[in-house]
Amino acid sequence: MRKHTNPLNYFLRFSKKIFPDFWPQATPYLAVGQTPLIATRLDNLREKRRFIPEKEVMIMTQLSEKDRKAQMADMASFDEQMPCIGIFWYDPEEHNFFGVYKKEITPRMVEEAAEKGVPFINYPKLHRQVWAKEYFRAQATHEPTKFKGDYTQVPRGRVAWNIDKFIVLVGKWAEPIQEELTELLEQEFSLPYFEFVYDEHWDLGHGWSGDMPTTR
Repeated sequence: MRKHTNPLNYFLRFSKKIFPDFWPQATPYLAVGQTPLIATRLDNLREKRRFIPEKEVMIMTQLSEKDRKAQMADMASFDEQMPCIGIFWYDPEEHNFFGVYKKEITPRMVEEAAEKGVPFINYPKLHRQVWAKEYFRAQATHEPTKFKGDYTQVPRGRVAWNIDKFIVLVGKWAEPIQEELTELLEQEFSLPYFEFVYDEHWDLGHGWSGDMPTTR
């Protein structure tokens, strides 16, 4: 019976005669059953991999003191007012605010207040206190002022933080001019979002009355 010839052995036997220069490269791989063609391709891949350039290491530099000051000054010009809490009066004749007192509020302040169980953040001054100081200052300097008479007879309001949003406490006087007030509040207090909240304390004639002299 004729023995079957192994195709690989057949190829190897005749390749020595046909490719004498190629054979030495294939010899190391014969033990694992690889053909010379496969072995050569593996060598080529290993050779290419050997010459892949290494990734460049980035070197961190540092600004000079002059460049740093210039950069800081440039960045300062981008700075805008943070959202604020505070108090204000509204002049119905001039359609703008006056007597604005405010304080910036930051996310950190809100989080610290919440951790202490104080979700309501208020501006630490009262309208009557501000009105009294401005009134007596005008009296001493003999300058014209809007701070005269009863401070409760002039539309006023307060901006505060309540749990998760800004609120603007106002009286009934604000109802017909909410659109106008919204624009003024967004500009003056840099509020991204807020809600109007009514309370009679901010109605005209309500509040801690009797502190200011009445003009006749």
